[in-house]
Amino acid sequence: MPAWATTQINKTKQMDMQFVETSLLRVGYREWNPQADKTIVLAHGWPDSIRCWHHVVPELVQAGYRVVAPALRGFLPTTFLSDATPRTGQLSALGRDMVEFVQALNLHRPVLVGHDWGARAVANACGLLPGIASHMVLISVGYGTNDPSQPLSMEQTQLYWYHWFMATERGKRTVRAEGKAFAQRMWDTWAPSGWYLPDEFEQTAMAFNTPDWAEVTLHSYQHRWGHAEPDAYYAQDEKALHPAPVLDVPTLMLHGAVDGVSLPATSAHKEKFFTGRYERQLLPGVGHFPQREAPAKVAQAILNFLR
Repeated sequence: MPAWATTQINKTKQMDMQFVETSLLRVGYREWNPQADKTIVLAHGWPDSIRCWHHVVPELVQAGYRVVAPALRGFLPTTFLSDATPRTGQLSALGRDMVEFVQALNLHRPVLVGHDWGARAVANACGLLPGIASHMVLISVGYGTNDPSQPLSMEQTQLYWYHWFMATERGKRTVRAEGKAFAQRMWDTWAPSGWYLPDEFEQTAMAFNTPDWAEVTLHSYQHRWGHAEPDAYYAQDEKALHPAPVLDVPTLMLHGAVDGVSLPATSAHKEKFFTGRYERQLLPGVGHFPQREAPAKVAQAILNFLR
């Protein structure tokens, strides 16, 4: 365990949350079944929160797993330790955050599960520290898709409109001033109509109620297309992750067949990035939020893969 982690674990609960400090963050997380020997870490995506896992967790706990769900950088209740730290959103930072979170909790080869940004986080963690995980599950975002030089279909380019929008001055103003409405537009268009209750979005959007959310969001999407400068702090991690390294962790890819933002084609034919077991499942009738739209199917797919 790194030096910064040995004395940093803070088990004080606040509003059903626990907190741990990494090198740059005070990470808020929820934990279930802490006495279990095996651990699953669940990393949420953008724009979402820890709440997205609440209907998946019971089945994982019933199967005998300890479950830990952290809030990513930029999402409450996670906060930066210093006002001077750049609100970096580049994908290597998400990977480093995940490595440090696992180390701070002294987790031994947990199962890493991630949706959307969370999928980037867990995959990049495995790239930065081989052997960190026993298994990995990616949801809605395929591995090896971080390279902007890769070709995009015209349909996928159209679906990524919000990426390009955030590179404009109008887009920046919108995210900073109307971030909640901007995020809800994604919920309204990324999955089949009527898939969520309005109150669930309202509760989830509380995690966006910090200036860090807008700044991390903007930097993340601007950086990945070359519209923002990288954070020099992650220079070595960027080198380690580009090109995407081949991974030896057993991996399951889950993708909604009617995903409204990341076309299923974007996660196809990724076997070349894995030296061991690799499986991919399409979920019929499911959009971009499988763990919310079909939590029982997601939980069972994870457990079946681990068995």
